[in-house]
Amino acid sequence: MNDITEPRRHFPGRTRRLPARYDRDLYSWAVQQAALLRAGRLIEADAGNIAEELDDVGSEQYNKLESALRIILLHLLKWDHQPARRSRSWWASITLGRNQVRRVLRKNPGLKRRLDEAITAAYEDARVQAAAQTRLGPRTFPARCPFSRQQLMEREIACPVAE
Repeated sequence: MNDITEPRRHFPGRTRRLPARYDRDLYSWAVQQAALLRAGRLIEADAGNIAEELDDVGSEQYNKLESALRIILLHLLKWDHQPARRSRSWWASITLGRNQVRRVLRKNPGLKRRLDEAITAAYEDARVQAAAQTRLGPRTFPARCPFSRQQLMEREIACPVAE
């Protein structure tokens, strides 16, 4: 038996092993494709779908970056526009988000060139969320991100002390 294919159908008198289907079992397909590549059987590999999956991996990393930026931006907006409501939770969200951004960029240095794009996209969503969560209305918040890269990642945010 070949560990690069999986059983799919039984034919009378013999067992036929068919390749895993990309559209039906992504996990088995991925394991199969990795085995083919490791075995040097490139001609048998599903190049088109492998390329698609690699693009998706890149997109997932970009999405992680954008998500972490959105969390930072949301809480910075709330921090600035509702100083009386500042909380340890907001401080933690900003701090953890910054850590996440640093990790994503350290593991994916190629994303640094897309940082401004990610900040812009993240800010659009953070602005909507901030308006909804603060009940201040979208026009309260600037249409364009008011924070530089440095402010976003390094601006001092003091952890509120318990009262």
